[in-house]
Amino acid sequence: MSAASLPLPVRVPLRSRFACMALFFASGLIYSTWGIHIPTIRERFGLSDATLSLAMFAVAGGAILAMGPVGRWVVRVGTARAVKIAAWPFALAIASLMLPPSFATLLPLLLIFGIANASYDVAMNAQAATVEAAHHKPIMSTLHGMFSLGGMVGALAGGALLSLGISPSLHCAAVGLLTLLATLIGYPHLLPEAPPTVSASADHARHASRRLWWIGGLAFLGLVGEGAMYDWTSVYMRDVALSPAALAAAGYAAFSGGMAIGRFSGDRLRARFGARTLLTGSGWTGFTGIALALLLPYPPVALVGFTLMGLGAANMVPLFFVAASRIDGVPPAEGIAAVSRLAYVGMLLGPVLIGALAHASGSLRIGLLLVALAIGLIALIGARVLPTEPH
Repeated sequence: MSAASLPLPVRVPLRSRFACMALFFASGLIYSTWGIHIPTIRERFGLSDATLSLAMFAVAGGAILAMGPVGRWVVRVGTARAVKIAAWPFALAIASLMLPPSFATLLPLLLIFGIANASYDVAMNAQAATVEAAHHKPIMSTLHGMFSLGGMVGALAGGALLSLGISPSLHCAAVGLLTLLATLIGYPHLLPEAPPTVSASADHARHASRRLWWIGGLAFLGLVGEGAMYDWTSVYMRDVALSPAALAAAGYAAFSGGMAIGRFSGDRLRARFGARTLLTGSGWTGFTGIALALLLPYPPVALVGFTLMGLGAANMVPLFFVAASRIDGVPPAEGIAAVSRLAYVGMLLGPVLIGALAHASGSLRIGLLLVALAIGLIALIGARVLPTEPH
């Protein structure tokens, strides 16, 4: 049955879902491009792990500086318009990644990249909450699965292009163009938000705020692990697992592939087992995966471990965002934006902390123990903190 033959109330959310899927895919494509070119940047400028962490901190710093204003800005201008506006600096930043002639000139570009990334992600996830509400069934994990699919495709394509000798500059420019086109084509099909509700009392508002902080704390831990996988898997595969250069990007692809599988099945699992059970199982799966990769640092074992880590991490953030969007008295967009602030601070600060710990200890394996601790904590306490079980 074609979309055109469906009644308008069904057809519009369906088109909006496809538009959101394109946004999430493009975001994953951009972030994977940044991830697989971290070793390229390190080699180009001859960076140590500590100096490389400074580049990651520039991305994190841009996002941290922007996160508070971005949340308020997205609620004020609307998620659809915010996505369209943020797409321009986001795409231009990745397209220009290989152009700076020195490390000093690269850092301001990475700062802009961090600001644009935060803006695009907050707006995109807030729009996803609106589309899920209009769709009347769980779709958040599937939308996040498109981000993972974009990461997997981006990592594999990027690795293949590098092996063929394609210029990293040309690769980055193509990814920026694709992201901009996906956003502009999808924009007309995005949905406006429902009018915001107002809390009944000051006590109710304080209770809602506390719930958001708890959910945001969990999201922070989850994104510490996820961000580490995006930024450090290629480095770990090459420097610790001693894999060939062409195989280094496979670690990123394995993690992203596990994320995609977990997220595309997450909505069905959430409906069948409930959010709390899914979150606990996800935590232990991710913990097992990162522990395996750290204990046995050989390419085949590391790839299995990163895949399990992807499966475990897959549905954490979608569960947290859905819970934030369903807090009574808080508009979904505002709840998503509030949790996103803490979540993406974790995603962008985690790699920096891991790099600093790796430098201090002289071992990236020691640095990545932080991931195991964060995911293990979610496995232990996450089900008790999660306030709702979406169905």
